[in-house]
Amino acid sequence: MKDWPVHAAKARFSELLDTCLREGPQVVTRRGEEAAVLVPAEAWRKLQGATRPSLKQLLLADAGRGDLELPARGSKKRRPPPSLG
Repeated sequence: MKDWPVHAAKARFSELLDTCLREGPQVVTRRGEEAAVLVPAEAWRKLQGATRPSLKQLLLADAGRGDLELPARGSKKRRPPPSLG
């Protein structure tokens, strides 16, 4: 990956885009720090698909869907039953 200072990325955006499509992701830096990455659209779609499973995949997955904290049994006080009368 090549680093592009933000001023160069702005001035030569067409070249940045062509390089991205030809060579892959390109890093844009601001004040020497990585600020953004330009990736080809197809690579972005693959990344998006990998990070967000479909509803069907979630429902059919063997793994749990998250951490659910349940209180220990008997640790919470119950409300008294309503009086009948």
